[in-house]
Amino acid sequence: MVRTGIAALAAAILVSSCAEGGTEGNAEGRASSGAPPKSVRPAPGQELRLQAPPARALAGYAQKLRRSYAARAATAKRWGLAEPPLTAPPPPTRKPRLTTRKGFEVDDHEERGLPPVFTTIPTRHKIVFLTIDDGAEKDPAFLRMMSELKIPYTAFLSDYLVKEDYGYFRKMRDRGVVLNNHTLHHRYLPALSYERQKTEICGMQDVIKKRYGTRPALFRPPYGNYDEDSLRAAKSCGVKYVPLWNQEVFADRWDYREWDRDIHPGDIVLSHFRGKDDGKGTMPDMVRRFMKLVTAKGYAVARLEDYL
Repeated sequence: MVRTGIAALAAAILVSSCAEGGTEGNAEGRASSGAPPKSVRPAPGQELRLQAPPARALAGYAQKLRRSYAARAATAKRWGLAEPPLTAPPPPTRKPRLTTRKGFEVDDHEERGLPPVFTTIPTRHKIVFLTIDDGAEKDPAFLRMMSELKIPYTAFLSDYLVKEDYGYFRKMRDRGVVLNNHTLHHRYLPALSYERQKTEICGMQDVIKKRYGTRPALFRPPYGNYDEDSLRAAKSCGVKYVPLWNQEVFADRWDYREWDRDIHPGDIVLSHFRGKDDGKGTMPDMVRRFMKLVTAKGYAVARLEDYL
């Protein structure tokens, strides 16, 4: 969209922005995401009149859009992508109500106020959420790639892997990534007693608070397996949400939970901090596979925490 009809697009954005009193930054965000301008309503008894911007302003803004796209395209090309990532719409001011996915409940789940377990976020926008688990691979190129391409993601960490290099994940946090709970030792939780589960979950809460300054609100059970004790223990130490996943991406393939084997609005996608020693490619290879398919299908990557 940015590359074709640029002058007409710039005119529409400038007129819309002037009518809303919006900022140029917001207008550019709507242009790159493909979202329509907000509707404009005149005050009662008043007539809405929009004046087209001067040709000079139009040309200047069109040039700015071209330069912005060219810069993003050049960055994408450096990382092996034919197209830059699409820009997600602004986060919702009213967060969606999250409930546990049918079939994923434990007894009296909602009545007892246990954290909801879900695999997608309710939304009408073409967005997905990238989440990355464990912490085994600590690839500096991955940090640079995600920062330069401005791809948001959420990390779920296990201490037995993270403790090899707490500093790597501190750099990640400093880039705006939220670090969340994936237990101390990545055990199969349903095989453990309530007290041992509490040690695994609440102990990781303490580690992240000590090392990174915040106590996570999100917890992902290892292997996606949990029981009532898991959710009770998680709630006892401050966990509010238990996001699982609807798809999983690797450097060489995709796995799907749903029968139609496709991407859906609001899907949570799982990957892992793994490199060539554990798989068939590097973490940048995984990101390339992920972004090529997501972008080709017209989806942007959004930040999970913005919807919670």
